[in-house]
Amino acid sequence: MKIIKQFPLITLIAIFLISCKTSTNEEYPINNLEQNNEVNPNSEKKRMEIKFSCGEDGISEYLDDGWNIIREDSQEKICTWKSVPATKDCNMEKDKGCKITQPDKIGKEKLYLLEK
Repeated sequence: MKIIKQFPLITLIAIFLISCKTSTNEEYPINNLEQNNEVNPNSEKKRMEIKFSCGEDGISEYLDDGWNIIREDSQEKICTWKSVPATKDCNMEKDKGCKITQPDKIGKEKLYLLEK
């Protein structure tokens, strides 16, 4: 009867001991020190992504500093917003619920991918 009560404990200890077995067939990576001797660590190129929007354009500063443009994308972007009444007889100062916000000025956002 005592053995039957201790059977779950014995089973748990056996599972624990079996699962903690270490592997003796580990493979260690072989370091090849002669590989990549011709690669110059100073030849890494730097990349940067910058955005200019709503009429700003400071790309000439980067070009003067030695950066080259790899990719240039542009898309429309809302520059400013304005509040207008939703209906003709709406008083925006008294009833804030009738105020809607809509785009005022739309400009371009330019995205540059630069490399040096």
